Amino acid sequence: MHFLITVGGTREYIDPVRFISNASSGKMGYALATAANKAGHKVTLISTSDLQPPVGANFVGVDSAAEMLASVKKFFAKCDCLIMAAAAADYTPSKKSKTKVKKSNRTLTIKLKPTVDILAWASKHKHERRDTSDRQRIVVGFALEDRNIRRNAEKKLKEKNLDMIIANTPDSIGSDRACVQIKLPDRKWLKLPYTTKTQIAEKIVDLLTR
Repeated sequence: MHFLITVGGTREYIDPVRFISNASSGKMGYALATAANKAGHKVTLISTSDLQPPVGANFVGVDSAAEMLASVKKFFAKCDCLIMAAAAADYTPSKKSKTKVKKSNRTLTIKLKPTVDILAWASKHKHERRDTSDRQRIVVGFALEDRNIRRNAEKKLKEKNLDMIIANTPDSIGSDRACVQIKLPDRKWLKLPYTTKTQIAEKIVDLLTR
């Protein structure tokens, strides 16, 4: 299989030196890329992270959600499975200043506009022609939730017509270990015990390639 995996928190620039981002480390996405590569699959990694990519993976570096979307579109026709492990920004500045915004005593208001939902785009186009085979393309999403975890994640699974949703909580950010819950359409929730992201990634790749 050819896995297309997005990783890390995007950077939405306010001016040439300042940006809005989030705390995503990219560790889960890199663990997934490593597990898929180790299992003998082809991996294209679209990443905002500074982590060292696994040997053998096709690395594509991006910064913003718009750049990530463009790269997903570029490689989507070639992939068998897209895993959106990245924490792509929901909003981006409406206008980026061409020069550094100087500090002053006045309140600074930054107007934001919604970014394109990459996962929704992929789900909408997952049945389109593929370059690799006639098998149905798989689209996987993550849901970071701090309350009503299963309800919110299952809503995302259904609304975006995903083939798998992986729910986790904020305490997994930046950690090498996590506890995740996995849901596939028409199947019961699978809760994995608190363990390393390496083991979680290996389990996810196994479920996707059975």
